Amino acid sequence: MSIAAKYVHTNLVAKDWKTLAGFYERVFGCRAIGAERNYQGEWINKITGISEEVTIRGRHFLLPGCGPNGPTLEIFEYSQGEPLKPSAANRPGFAHIAFTVDNVEAARDAVLQEGGKDLGEIHSMNVTGAGRITLNYMVDPEGNIIEFQHWDKETVED
Repeated sequence: MSIAAKYVHTNLVAKDWKTLAGFYERVFGCRAIGAERNYQGEWINKITGISEEVTIRGRHFLLPGCGPNGPTLEIFEYSQGEPLKPSAANRPGFAHIAFTVDNVEAARDAVLQEGGKDLGEIHSMNVTGAGRITLNYMVDPEGNIIEFQHWDKETVED
């Protein structure tokens, strides 16, 4: 069974939403949209399934390359947070957010300059019928995995 649906946002839970939002604004050009959120009360506990009283603060950010109607990156901070687990590209569930960039090395440098870290190494490879792709996995300052990719569809080495 298929339902009518439209992708609207991805939520990123942060230890410090304002600091993490600044990272995504500076490095990727994400832009804040709408008002800051400050959710609390029984309704938020019911929809999140969190039994303790929780407050959620944060905001939505337009993603680069997307129009004014989204989709957005929703960065929220919970007053009752779970402990952070180490980053792992193969952990089940949502693994990373990917951005296409003009220059993977320059994107890597920007992330490092803003407090992010390497997770893997930059690698290029040919993809049959698609071109040559250069990829890199990194983590933002809170350990969320970011993928950079650049496609060169004209240059394919054998």
